Amino acid sequence: MSRDPVPLGTSRLASLGEGVAVPGYDRAGLAPGIVHLGVGGFHRAHEARYVDELLAGGGARDWGICGVGVRPEDQRMRDVLRAQDHLYTLVERHPDGSADARVIGSLVDYLFAPDDPEAVVEQLAAPTTRIVSLTITEGGYHLRPGDGEFDTEDPEIRRDLEPGAPPRTAFGLATEALRRRRARGLAPFTVLSCDNIEENGHVARRAFEGFAELRDPSLAAWISEAVAFPNSMVDRITPATTDEDRSFVAEAFGIADGWPVLCEPFSQWVIEDRFSAGRPPWEDAGVQVVDDVRPYELMKLRLLNAGHQVLAHLGTLAGHTFVHETSENPAFADLLLGYLEHEAGPTLDPVPGVDLGDYRRTLLSRFGNASIADTLARQRVDASERIPKFLLPVLREQLRTGGEIRRATLAVAAWAHCAAGVDDQGRPIELVDVRREEIRAAAARQRDDPEAMLSLGMFAGLRDDPRFVDAFVTSLKSLQTGGARAALDA
Repeated sequence: MSRDPVPLGTSRLASLGEGVAVPGYDRAGLAPGIVHLGVGGFHRAHEARYVDELLAGGGARDWGICGVGVRPEDQRMRDVLRAQDHLYTLVERHPDGSADARVIGSLVDYLFAPDDPEAVVEQLAAPTTRIVSLTITEGGYHLRPGDGEFDTEDPEIRRDLEPGAPPRTAFGLATEALRRRRARGLAPFTVLSCDNIEENGHVARRAFEGFAELRDPSLAAWISEAVAFPNSMVDRITPATTDEDRSFVAEAFGIADGWPVLCEPFSQWVIEDRFSAGRPPWEDAGVQVVDDVRPYELMKLRLLNAGHQVLAHLGTLAGHTFVHETSENPAFADLLLGYLEHEAGPTLDPVPGVDLGDYRRTLLSRFGNASIADTLARQRVDASERIPKFLLPVLREQLRTGGEIRRATLAVAAWAHCAAGVDDQGRPIELVDVRREEIRAAAARQRDDPEAMLSLGMFAGLRDDPRFVDAFVTSLKSLQTGGARAALDA
């Protein structure tokens, strides 16, 4: 565009180009019925987008969203959104290179907990707040590796439990708000996890009740009885925003947006219909509200999320950077299709209204969307949390039934080999993981002890299965001696 991009803000919406959809509803007076902890790209491409759709249709005016930043690094999100009246640009990028832009107006406020935890607690405790949703990542639930129970000794949790300490974690903030609601005679809010975790509602319940039990057993009992924790399945590939993305939005749509969100066109949300104090009419925006989320959830976790893990570590070793270039490599495409059909597929029950064969084929198209430019590095972040939730359940089920395990085991071995720190060309691989030191220490022993990584808690049970151990060691040695391509050929 020839003219200077327009800084995003309420008073400047009319100045945006005709090709950009903007809120046609009056944002003034929207009630924040939802408080969302952990506002990032995915929340803004997903839940906030669905609420915006309802608002555009003339309803849901008591379901605006107040975002909350819990971590110190969330300060930048606060500053960017505040400067833009909490508006942002959502861009859907299609495989043919075209793109559609929409300014989202459903986020009406943003609070930064490290600055003022009391303001956050009071917003959570406000009568208008009826849903508290979460995207705090797999590691944010403070569960122990291995048994998956709430980690009562986690330093952040212990700090929140000190007498008189201001709450800093999501659990400390929300539990204090629930305590106040109970004392004030208010109904509890629903806790809605939007994280990629199997049975995420049950996981959230286990974590919140575990924290509350440490603080006040009677409050924990009330939460157990009164608070709904619906399971949900969320699906939309949303890479982290880059400076190139900001430049693209400025050049293609004439918008100066400090933190736009770029994502794929595909979006799916399946929610268990279990709420403490009502919910928006999400069905009107295309959300599937069902009695049982599990078939949809396992489909997504074991096909899409696990499929990313199958590609991410092997692709990195082979020198690839992006998901699309890896999936377009015939050897990797064959590996992925083989995993989806012969290893993950047999572990899934029928999914109502879904043809699993079509879903698998759709994944290849989604992974191959070069416009998204999703990086393998993003998929490798906190892999010690992702692999146990996405890949290891497939391995355990296939071992139980005598099914194929070669491809999933190769992906796990590739993760272990990546942890050694170099790819097949000798270039460094950065390890970004909540268990970085533990993983690095085990990886350093792999040359002499190929089973070293299996000592990690995530492999409890699997390390005692001779078939898995043999396949893992064979794959790891193949990667160590010949690299990713040789291991694929083998």
